Amino acid sequence: MTPSPKPLLIRGGRVIDPATGLDGLRDLLLRDGRIVAVENPGQIKAPDAELFNAKGLIVAPGLVDIHVHLREPGQGYKETIATGTSAAAAGGFTSVCAMPNTVPVNDSPEIVRWMQAPERGASARVFPIAAATRGSLGETLTDYPALKAAGAIAVTDDGKPILDDAIMLKALRSAATLGLPVIQHAEDTRLTAGCSMNAGALAFRLGLRGMPVEAESGLVERDIALLQQVRNGHLHVAHISTRRALDAVREARSQGLNVSCEVTPHHFALTEERVGLYDTNAKMNPPLRAESDRAAMIEGILDGTIDAIATDHAPHASHEKEQEFDRAPNGITGLETALGLAIQVLHVRHKMPLVKVLALLSQRPALALALKAGSLAPGSATDVVVFDPAEKWVFHPADSLSKSKNTPFDGWELQGRIQLTISEGRITFRR
Repeated sequence: MTPSPKPLLIRGGRVIDPATGLDGLRDLLLRDGRIVAVENPGQIKAPDAELFNAKGLIVAPGLVDIHVHLREPGQGYKETIATGTSAAAAGGFTSVCAMPNTVPVNDSPEIVRWMQAPERGASARVFPIAAATRGSLGETLTDYPALKAAGAIAVTDDGKPILDDAIMLKALRSAATLGLPVIQHAEDTRLTAGCSMNAGALAFRLGLRGMPVEAESGLVERDIALLQQVRNGHLHVAHISTRRALDAVREARSQGLNVSCEVTPHHFALTEERVGLYDTNAKMNPPLRAESDRAAMIEGILDGTIDAIATDHAPHASHEKEQEFDRAPNGITGLETALGLAIQVLHVRHKMPLVKVLALLSQRPALALALKAGSLAPGSATDVVVFDPAEKWVFHPADSLSKSKNTPFDGWELQGRIQLTISEGRITFRR
């Protein structure tokens, strides 16, 4: 993206930058795609700059989402890189990490470069995550050095777990030599075939086959055991959803292993009860869990075990979701509701300081995958979000900038509304 030719002075906002520990009234000067100055109110003299009055608003680093599905190449009827990143900008995100379950699978340097090309019309920085195995079939590793050279920032077969112990160990070792994280979709599919929601009494009443928590936790425990054999390896657990898996991550960390994890807003805001009478907009993988697991996700956020909030934005066309529950595809959209849910659930309900909420959406996800993002320090790329932390608003998917509208949060009142998003010096969203 080409930065705006004119400098921008954001004046009088409460600047919260978890990366530098800053929380106070400041002015920001943005010029040539970089943050030039962060000073006390009234100290910056820039007569040539456009002014943005941020009085009463929060100014923070652009949000970083390390788990999105942009559907290109191959499934542009669900989403495109242009529409997906437009939704990201509307949600305050300036960096998104795109998963490889595209058509064809992103398992080559050519596709990695294609996703980052200016012709895609992105409104946020796109960091491709490449497939860990060819075709995500779990059999033969992809060319990790070539993928990294093309711009891939991690490897995963997301949506298809790596079940073979030898292949997973080889992936961890190969990735470690390059400093790449291996992201695992922790689901032992040998235990979940034909399943469509969380195992338990509700699934029994609805006549649906349920995914046991052991399908997730067992694979996390297996991966951690393999990681113990890999010096400098980094395992990242995608969309963690169960107490037992989180306990395994917590224990691995206490042993000095490099294990990080993320949680989605729907897994800390909803339970399996949201499925109701077969609502496919509440169908995702991992599934919505029991209240005890949801509470564990809150605990993991509050005690720091969980590194990041990631949306797992998974758009689907309406005709795909409008079928029987067990036949409908998994996934929901999430880029435009993430900040509002985090503020509503974590800050308002659980009294988590706003600086820590924002860290989970900017600094910490950037650190988890070693991205140059998530900071307002002078010299940093001009990735900034400005939002009203007090404004309450109702989310209507019909107003979404995503191509798809599959969300369980239709009609929800959220708190914290985006006013301005700037990515690489260019205004990508303005209310």
